[in-house]
Amino acid sequence: MANHKSSEKRIRQTEARNEHNRYYAKTARNAVRDLRAMTVKAEAEAMLPKVAAMLDKLAKNNIIHKNKAANLKSGLAKKINAMA
Repeated sequence: MANHKSSEKRIRQTEARNEHNRYYAKTARNAVRDLRAMTVKAEAEAMLPKVAAMLDKLAKNNIIHKNKAANLKSGLAKKINAMA
């Protein structure tokens, strides 16, 4: 258990940050999943910039790695371009 005021505060801050980061990462994963499940190309093309922006923001804030964001965006773009 923490013995110092500063370490108790760090624990509180870390818990708050983890909750915040977990929420946004989960929201982005759900958005990616929903985009992958789309079958209408026009709808998917309209949603892609929103999902890409979400991934970029997460990468900028180090919630996910920048290469992971790039790989996800690339894969989604390929999938949408391959739609009939």
